[in-house]
Amino acid sequence: MNNDLLYQIALTLIPGVGSITAKQLIAYCGNAEAVLTSSAQALLRIPDVGPSLSGAIASSKQTALNRAKEELEFMEKNGVQAFSFLDKGYPERLRNCEDSPLVLYAKGATDLNAAKVISIVGTRNATAYGRQQCENLVRDIAGLYAPLVVSGLAFGIDVCAHRAALANGLPTVAVLGHGLDMIYPSQHANVAREMLQQGGALLSDFTSRCQMDPANFVKRNRIVAGMADATIVVESAERGGALITAGMAFDYARDVMAVPGRVGDKTSAGCLKLIKANKAALIESAADVAYNLGWDISKKSPVQQSLFLPELSGDEKQLLAFLSATEAQSIDVICRSTGLAMPKVSSSLLNLEFSGLVKALPGKMFLKA
Repeated sequence: MNNDLLYQIALTLIPGVGSITAKQLIAYCGNAEAVLTSSAQALLRIPDVGPSLSGAIASSKQTALNRAKEELEFMEKNGVQAFSFLDKGYPERLRNCEDSPLVLYAKGATDLNAAKVISIVGTRNATAYGRQQCENLVRDIAGLYAPLVVSGLAFGIDVCAHRAALANGLPTVAVLGHGLDMIYPSQHANVAREMLQQGGALLSDFTSRCQMDPANFVKRNRIVAGMADATIVVESAERGGALITAGMAFDYARDVMAVPGRVGDKTSAGCLKLIKANKAALIESAADVAYNLGWDISKKSPVQQSLFLPELSGDEKQLLAFLSATEAQSIDVICRSTGLAMPKVSSSLLNLEFSGLVKALPGKMFLKA
């Protein structure tokens, strides 16, 4: 049993001991074990530790240690890793944030210190426009670089970002607002499974069997913001979790970017608010992301897309073959030339566009990408 990790986990379970306080106690005492084995009187000699905190540590430490032992057993049985804030595998960007978690739990094999990391967040009530912008952005970023894509596995833009990353062969991490003994929402369990299969990871600072609480999802947002070079908001109402994450990223002095929407649309109000307040850069493309982050496009490292080409239907193959042999064509010309019905052409072109094989141009014109 990892004794140091045991005491670190136990320290996070003491009522009243948050991330900042835990790290301050360890810095003063030398390690987590020294904190939990100190008497209440000894703890009172530590600056800013009063009778309430020292009493809580003294009275709760045995219960916390017993629970920490159970957590280590859960981790061993379920292939879960834990990273202390001093471990090499801990996200370096996150470590630099004052309120970063003392311990992070991870399932999966993704490098949390990838050269380039972006977080993509947004409303749970995503519109077709928002989903399209998210998919296009991730697809085009994959064509320039292979960044790690971080989000929260929630409905709407979050899961759209994860799915787009998977479709384009990018590693992706879901930061959860609960322990790794469950997936919430349960409808996204298949996405989580696919993430792990494609080299992604699930990440949390909550132990298993923790109580589900809306505040947990706000707390996890600091990880989404802190472990990335930039936080990108695709769609957001005037208030909501995405704006909280963006605000945290701004406070961490990280880049914040927002995709604009139509004036008056509720789901664009948050993005416009960030842009107006000069808290987010307005972006329309992956090139804008690269420009804001100072990424050198001449030194791009594209994902090998050929490894992840989707399996095409017969109609899609026919349309792609037609567009490969011609210039940009209107949807009416495509229908007449291929003999396919308009509904089939429309749905097939949309799938080809999502796959990055066809590009839609103004005036309902289409061109092989």
